[in-house]
Amino acid sequence: MAKRIGLWIDHKKAALVTQEDGEQRIETIESEVGRRVPYRGASPAKAPYSAQYQQGDNQLDNKFNERLNKFYDKVIAHLQTAESVYIFGPGEAKTEIEKRIARAKIRAQVTAVEIAGKMTERQIASRVKKHFQRG
Repeated sequence: MAKRIGLWIDHKKAALVTQEDGEQRIETIESEVGRRVPYRGASPAKAPYSAQYQQGDNQLDNKFNERLNKFYDKVIAHLQTAESVYIFGPGEAKTEIEKRIARAKIRAQVTAVEIAGKMTERQIASRVKKHFQRG
C-alpha cells in the first residue's frame, strides 16, 4: 500500500498523520518560530503615521523567516517518501508549505489543501482517514 500523509500545519506546529500498510501513526513537529514581538532595542518613531519602530523590524522578520524556513524544511524531509499528501490547517502555513513542496520537487502529490481550525490529534487523524477513504 502507498504511503499517505495528512499534514495539519500552522506556524507553531505540524501534525503528520502517516498511513501505511493499514496502520496510522501521528508525529508532531514543533516550530521554534514563536510570536513576532516588537523589537525592544529600537526607539519609537517620532513622526505621526510612520513605522512604529525605526530599526530592528527587519532583524526580527529575518529571524522569524529563518526559523520558519527551518521548520518547513523539517516537515518536507518527513514527506520525502510519501506518495500523496493531504494538507490542511488555519492561516497561511498550509499554502506556504504547498509552494515549498512544489519547489522541492519531491514525488509526493498534494491531493488537497483545505482550511481547518485548531484540532486535537484524534480529530486530525480522523479527518486524514476520511480524506484518504474518499479518494
